[in-house]
Parts: sequence; structure tokens; C-alpha cells
Amino acid sequence: MVRDLYRNRDFIPNFDEIAAETAARSREFAAKANIRRDVAYGPGRRERLDLVFPAQPVKGAPLHIFFHGGYWRSGSKEDHLLVAAPVLAVGGIAAIVTYDLMPGTRLGTIVGQARSAVRYLAAMAPSIGADASRMTASGHSAGGHLVSYLAAISPEEEEPGTLPPLRTLLLVSGLYDLKDIPGSFLKDETQMTADEARAWTPLAARQLPGPKRIVMVSEHDTPPFHEQARAFTELLQEQGLEASLRTEAGLNHMSIVLALADPESAAGQCLAEVVSS
Repeated sequence: MVRDLYRNRDFIPNFDEIAAETAARSREFAAKANIRRDVAYGPGRRERLDLVFPAQPVKGAPLHIFFHGGYWRSGSKEDHLLVAAPVLAVGGIAAIVTYDLMPGTRLGTIVGQARSAVRYLAAMAPSIGADASRMTASGHSAGGHLVSYLAAISPEEEEPGTLPPLRTLLLVSGLYDLKDIPGSFLKDETQMTADEARAWTPLAARQLPGPKRIVMVSEHDTPPFHEQARAFTELLQEQGLEASLRTEAGLNHMSIVLALADPESAAGQCLAEVVSS
């Protein structure tokens, strides 16, 4: 039987254990952190974000925005609060964002929600002690896809309006070619159509100048993630945009989130450098 290369749990024996550990570490982190929960950035039921502040905030702090994964049909900000740790370690403020899910909400709307969250944060930055000119963003898996559209325009959408300037985008094990998603194991879970996949494939989007892009993939991600990461990085470089590709040794599609949240790991240090640059 041919295995679906997008069904990550089939390639990660301890998939559920890592997911549980990520959620547990987030709860432990949250119990000690200074958090402003459930800030509404839009009218949707899940258009919410959590703000995490360093113990000793400094005016004009950098602001980093993280979008969780879950193939657009699952995931929560609460289970990913631990990603704020490297941000706080360099004096930054973290915004952990969630969004409405497929199939109840279509992908174009979710992309719009990601953009709305960033616009909202740019506008509110001074009121929380952040510097809107020092904003960066990252996302894991489907979150990486969404973050790519903070500096890109789909070939089939109208101009999305002004997008706040971001210094760096860190795209972690992201999806940049969606053509196979409608026929994958996600067929019923997302109900993504071929037209929808075509409209929201980053490799077909108009990439905008401005932010530096760091495309990160785990060593043990399945082939589509590696192939798409290389293709997307090459596309950006061919267009004269600043982009680099890095592979995190020894990690898989799930454990890379734990590494990203660890200020001592290579991935966590990369995130800290993104925030402080």
C-alpha cells in the first residue's frame, strides 16, 4: 500500500506523544508567564491571539507573531504558547495567533485572517510597548503557508490592501504547493478543492519585496516538504529576494516545534536571532 506522504503521523511513531508534550509544555510555560489571553483581532469565533510579555518589558520591544499548524483544520494557540520562550529570552513580545478552521472556513478567508492579525498587531504595538517597525513572524506547517502570504499576493485575488512591513519571515516545515492536498488524506477533513489549492499555492503567488525569508525544514520531514522548501527558496532567490534554506538535523515534522521553542537549540537560537535582528 502506498503511504500518503502528507499524513505525518504515519512517519512519526511517537506523533501523539510529541503533540501531548507540546501541549503540556505550553501549559507549564503559561503558568509562569505574563500573558494577555484571547485578544480579539476580528469577529470570527477563533480570531484570537495571546500576547506573552517578558518579565521585564522594555519600551520599543520587538514583536514576534507565531501561527500554529494543523493542516488548516486543527490546532490551537494554547498548545503552542511554548514557542514564545526564545522570543522572551531576547526581550521580545510574542503574539501566538489562532484562526478559524477548514472545512467550515475556506482557505482564502483564513489567509485573510492571518493578515488581519498582523494589521491589528501593527496598530496596537505602541500600546503594548512594542515597536511596529521591529515586527517578525513565523509559522509551522500550515502556519508556514499562512505566514508566506504576509508578503505575497495570490494570482487570483484582488489587491489585499496594505500589509504591514515585517523584517523577517521564518517558515517552518511549511506547505508551498497545494496541488496534492485535495486528493490526500485531508480530502474529507479540509474539503479543499483543486481551484482553491491552485489559488493559494505560494509557488504561484506574487512574492513581495521587504522581509527576509528563512525557509526551515526538519531532516525527517517527508519528501514533499523538502522538495517544496527547496523550490520555494529557489523561487525567492531567482526573484532577487533575500532567502535561505536550512535543515534542522535529527528532527521530524512534530519535534521541530519543541526545538523551535527551546532557546538552547539551533532552531530556537534561529528564532531568537530573527526576533532580535
